[in-house]
Amino acid sequence: MTTIVGMIGLGIMGGAMARNLAAAGFEVVGYDVDATAVARARDAGIGIAAGVRDVAAAARLVLTSLPSAEAALATATEIAASGLPPRIVAETSTLALDDKMAFAAILEAAGHVPLDCPLSGTGAQAATRDLVVFASGDAAAMAEMAPVFAGIARLTQTLGAYGQGSKMKFVANLLVAIHNVASAEAMVLGMKAGLDPQQILQCVTSGAGNSRVFELRAPMMAADTYPATMKLDVWKKDMSVIGAFAADLDCPVPLFSATNAIYDAARAAGYGSEDAAAVCKVLADMARLARG
Repeated sequence: MTTIVGMIGLGIMGGAMARNLAAAGFEVVGYDVDATAVARARDAGIGIAAGVRDVAAAARLVLTSLPSAEAALATATEIAASGLPPRIVAETSTLALDDKMAFAAILEAAGHVPLDCPLSGTGAQAATRDLVVFASGDAAAMAEMAPVFAGIARLTQTLGAYGQGSKMKFVANLLVAIHNVASAEAMVLGMKAGLDPQQILQCVTSGAGNSRVFELRAPMMAADTYPATMKLDVWKKDMSVIGAFAADLDCPVPLFSATNAIYDAARAAGYGSEDAAAVCKVLADMARLARG
């Protein structure tokens, strides 16, 4: 019998996950408050529910991919109030640890099983199933969700107690923030020196300075076009979560902190709806680099 999976949140990440799950043979029932996201999912053959409760009613296994803590807690509250039998709800968003714990408490009080499962990867990677799941929580529930995770990701890292997944995501995203700005800095230096941007791409990706972030973002920087796989506005939300986490631990993160000014300048310049790679435009302006 075909397994039904619920997908609450059908944006860049959630929509890609829903499509990949359907391609992997799952029956997917989804919901989003955004009509455009719903239309895209429906056009891709995803079943659309009338609301959060209807998703949970249709599927014992549920994934959530949501833009804010408020949306996550509202979703948990609606599932908890539904009176449904126990559901496994894997929360994949990047949220503050306190918000993840509040999400869990709401669901557990109603007999459901929450999992903390943030994802490493961008929307472009989600589309090609090139994600890593940082899974944490109840071991039996994670085992039951393993085939679902395999439908959306190339790898699942099982990290133990609920909340460990988010901590690992903060570590990984700290590096993403630094590598993205470092990639832009390198591209601008090379272009200001007269190097062809495509040759910069070829040489860096074949050498010791390469990174996965460079591979994903430097092609946008070379083309000077920034279709959003991770919007700057959303990325800054994720960065604020990491900064607060580090501050709570009294752990200095000087390189991460130094990138904040560049991201802030990119948003101030009106690039908030573009990909985080658009920091390259800020550094190009600072370098007085004229482009096409």
